[in-house]
Amino acid sequence: MRTYKLNSPKNGGTEETSKVKYTRDELSEMTTLQLRSICHKEKLVEGLSGPLDREALIRTILKYRSAEQSLLIQSFDEHGWERVEVAIARYLNTPLPDDGSIQIPAKVTLYDGLRVDKQDQYRVKAPGTATESNVLLINDHMELCGIMNLVKDGPDPGMYCLTASKEMTFRRTSNKNYSFLLFRKQDSEYVYQTYARSKPLPPTNLHYWRIPIPELEIRDLEDTDAVLAIDFGTSNTTAGAYLDSSYISNPSRHDLLNGTLRLNSINLVKFPAVSGKREEWIELLPTIVAVADCSDTQQVNYYFGHEAMKFMKKNGYTGHATVFHGIKRWVNRYKLPEEIVDGQGNTTVVRRNDILRAYLLHVIETAEHQFKCRFRKLHISSPVKLKTQFAEMFAELLPDYRIESEDALDEGMAVLFNTIADQIEKNTFMDGETYNALVIDCGGGTTDLSSCRFRIEDGHISYKLDIHTAYENGDTNFGGNNITYRILQFMKIVFADYYTKGGSVPDIDSLIGIPGPDLFRHVDEFGVESVYEQFEARYREAERIIPTRFKDYENRTREEYLRVKSNYYFLWEIADSMKKEFFRKTGILRNRFDSQTGDRQEQDLKITAVDRWCLSAYENGRMKDIYEFPRVVFNINEINQLIKADIYDIVRKFLEDFYQDGRLQEYSIIKLTGQSCRIDSFREALKEFVPGRSIEFRQKTEESDSVPELKLACLRGAIRYLSARKAGTIEAYITNHAPVVPYTVSAFTHSRQEKLLISSQERLNQVQGSISRPFEVKEVEFFLKGSDGAVRHKYAYANEPGSFEPIRYEDIAGRYGAKIPQDDTDSIQNGEVKFFVFAEDNEWGFHVVPVAREDEQLYLGSKRFFAFENDLSELDFFDGWK
Repeated sequence: MRTYKLNSPKNGGTEETSKVKYTRDELSEMTTLQLRSICHKEKLVEGLSGPLDREALIRTILKYRSAEQSLLIQSFDEHGWERVEVAIARYLNTPLPDDGSIQIPAKVTLYDGLRVDKQDQYRVKAPGTATESNVLLINDHMELCGIMNLVKDGPDPGMYCLTASKEMTFRRTSNKNYSFLLFRKQDSEYVYQTYARSKPLPPTNLHYWRIPIPELEIRDLEDTDAVLAIDFGTSNTTAGAYLDSSYISNPSRHDLLNGTLRLNSINLVKFPAVSGKREEWIELLPTIVAVADCSDTQQVNYYFGHEAMKFMKKNGYTGHATVFHGIKRWVNRYKLPEEIVDGQGNTTVVRRNDILRAYLLHVIETAEHQFKCRFRKLHISSPVKLKTQFAEMFAELLPDYRIESEDALDEGMAVLFNTIADQIEKNTFMDGETYNALVIDCGGGTTDLSSCRFRIEDGHISYKLDIHTAYENGDTNFGGNNITYRILQFMKIVFADYYTKGGSVPDIDSLIGIPGPDLFRHVDEFGVESVYEQFEARYREAERIIPTRFKDYENRTREEYLRVKSNYYFLWEIADSMKKEFFRKTGILRNRFDSQTGDRQEQDLKITAVDRWCLSAYENGRMKDIYEFPRVVFNINEINQLIKADIYDIVRKFLEDFYQDGRLQEYSIIKLTGQSCRIDSFREALKEFVPGRSIEFRQKTEESDSVPELKLACLRGAIRYLSARKAGTIEAYITNHAPVVPYTVSAFTHSRQEKLLISSQERLNQVQGSISRPFEVKEVEFFLKGSDGAVRHKYAYANEPGSFEPIRYEDIAGRYGAKIPQDDTDSIQNGEVKFFVFAEDNEWGFHVVPVAREDEQLYLGSKRFFAFENDLSELDFFDGWK
């Protein structure tokens, strides 16, 4: 259900005259604060002057801004189906005249188990008394063959779309002369009540339009050999496939004509999103899951992506329902239980793998709906350092699908192959020459650096590719979300001053005092934290005016807690919106917020429409509502100054060692990818280490698409690789080298001497060590430290002497080879257990294997794996502490 419905302005009207309409269901889910915000925005004086009674506010809004609700049949019930069939046989008595004004599609193709929605573009023109209603599909014998819905399509009057849920069944009959039955509102509601209620309704006289369908076909969904590629991201997910002319035997002609399906080319999956007051379809799905209904613990329903964001926004970000951000971070602990709550207060416990599976199935089902086929093969990209862990997780989550593993590309390699494919297509490569490339991927939650050495040979029957790739470095706590948070901090400081100091706002130079030309040198000498010291101090001051740390308010009243939580999520939304607008390369240099987009008189100024502006701020020790839009214009120069030091610091962290030892000159290509890499500050920072001509940073000057090509580079690379392999145009030999470990692992001896077991900056397959304890020890602690020497994690290995098995060293060597050297086992004394610590080539973490000796006999204990990062990114921007 939409958050609101719009009555569009009549011809000659303006946007300001259109009225937002609300239903009782959506108003009942809102807080008192939100209801008063609506009264303020809609200038409903009766609601503002009356008492703070929730029901009174709802009645006032419905009195002036009530939207009619359509009762639409959207689930299948066999008994309801039978009741409707009986009702139309008895009461379908009054045909309505059709002068040809009702226009329906010439051909309709329906698929069992597949929904019909607006993207299918089955448009109906029905002026006059037609409205959103139920539509019955019948044949000449008056047999009921299906139930669909007629829903509004855009603001123009009389324009509708045919839709149906995937639960609805369509029945084939021997008679193929199909017709649609369209109803007036009251007749449609009678059909709905007949379907939904088991008790018989009073007799009636149904008025209807019967519109014959020129051609209607009901099909089964066909399996395809095409591989669906999914780029599963921390913040956003994309998907697509290369569909040749034979991917199924009978592609949908309707979709081909509409352009939603293109044969012999890459097709990207589009997801419905609400932009302003209109629905659009974009090639990106936010990696967000919200709990819709968990009253049935065996069948939990979720909202995904844009629907989850709309659900959060509808509730003013203060609803009780559980919302999960960045579920990709769960890879190393994806079986943990999570307690969830829905909007009605129902609770249950589910496992993370159930949530991940539901999200991925939603992506797959959306692809199947768009391409009208059943996928059985998947390629899901993953970070190079976690390729094995992700492959194992996906295989367990989706056992009904064949997950590409042998031909799977990691994210960095997929991005690079997109460039390689361009070189092959344009014939711009030197035959047999070796190229060295670095790929910097700045995603929503993490940033990774990987290296690649590749050679292309134009062979007799195909191109031969020899590719060597390795993970070099990364930061699991820096990505696009960090940039959004910096902008949020800046906005909060600005708004706090604006509302308390008569409209004056701070200058960015007063918050970050280092001049732009000196910023990089300052970070080199004093560190990035010194740049933001004054800025962070001002942010803490702003907390006293516009609080956002809702975790601090858990012991306060419910209203205070919800106000603060709403503050944070509201600021996050507008900060993220402004970040995307500034860095889309559309010529926007300034941005401000208002209730309407308005006419764009100044070409460099973007006015971002916000449905309801509502912040809560302290005044004289009490929180008050702020509905006044701030007359503050943010410009791109101050945003660049704001994030410049953060971006330089992450680039410096990655490239400084390469620069110092001269290795950087070996790389002829430096590839930037990920949405965040659109920011010019990345290129500016890179110029401190490499000449600009080496940097691949391609994007259009005017990039008006909702999803930039840099975000799609990984997905396109994977699809192009899979299709080239399938067509036999390339023969690829890929070697994944062990990554460099950016951590140290240590343990303490009995005398509290720290012993280094794994050293940082070594290749993963070259690290090993051991620590000894008495055989009866119960627990051994291991410490993981970052490059700064600070302890990141403490791991505990629980020793169980009773589980050890007698073994010979030859058998140990057969299992672990040089990971457990014979010299180290020969030195084990009776009553001693030695814990061997080592890493494997393709697993981002370390293993602990205990070997003991008793009465001159060796014993082997249980092997246990410890991930370097429990979660892919430990920094949570939605934990209530920001």
